[in-house]
Amino acid sequence: MFVGSLPWGVDDAALSQLFAQAGTVVSAQVVKDRETGRSRGFGFVEMSSDEEAQNAVKNLNGTEVEGRKIVVNIARPREDR
Repeated sequence: MFVGSLPWGVDDAALSQLFAQAGTVVSAQVVKDRETGRSRGFGFVEMSSDEEAQNAVKNLNGTEVEGRKIVVNIARPREDR
């Protein structure tokens, strides 16, 4: 899943912990800037089943985390530019 509008202080562990309430988290990664190492404000989470992923989207999209409402949706492959 794609997770956007993440607060700058959220790291991989915090992202994983947040999504654990929706099911088993296989992986959680906050995307970081290559040069500075700072969060770019979005990340990706993989759940152990499609059902858990749908549950996470339904229950966590729009949830407030550290004062920001996060965006959660099913990630789609990048389109060729």
